[in-house]
Amino acid sequence: MTERSNIIFHETQKFNQLWLWFAVLFIAGLLWYGSIKQLIFNIPFGSKPASNIWLLILWLIFGIALPAFFYSLKLITEVRSDGLYIRFFPLHFSFHRISLDKLKRYEVRTYRPIWEYGGWGICWGLKGKAYNVSGNRGVQLEYLNRKRLLIGSQKPEELVNAIDLVLSKRNKNKH
Repeated sequence: MTERSNIIFHETQKFNQLWLWFAVLFIAGLLWYGSIKQLIFNIPFGSKPASNIWLLILWLIFGIALPAFFYSLKLITEVRSDGLYIRFFPLHFSFHRISLDKLKRYEVRTYRPIWEYGGWGICWGLKGKAYNVSGNRGVQLEYLNRKRLLIGSQKPEELVNAIDLVLSKRNKNKH
């Protein structure tokens, strides 16, 4: 049986906050405008224009790479028969396996991303670590060692049901 054939739950989420995309595209648009103005039409961009090489570097980073990076970001969550798997592409090259064996409890919960974790992404806050990309709902995991992990989800009830299924199958196999 292949690794991908035992998937019980799968969710892919992308950053979809309008304010975030507005900020990213505003910065990119500004760099595109300034670069075209200065590099193509030879009109200095701003009252203290950067050199052409610096403007080109800024354009490559903020005009092309930053929007492409945000567009490619996605959180992939899977529950498989041997655990919970998280991949924050392109930051993670492969899935990170999260063991379910040492869970003390887990539950669906509504959270405040900015107040509790400092925003979205891979975050650390007073309540532990979080993987989230949008929204304010997810599954809170608490381990026997009291460490906490929040997995943001648009389908948190389905995620909990999948974890329930894996753990109930394990408990049946132990007896």
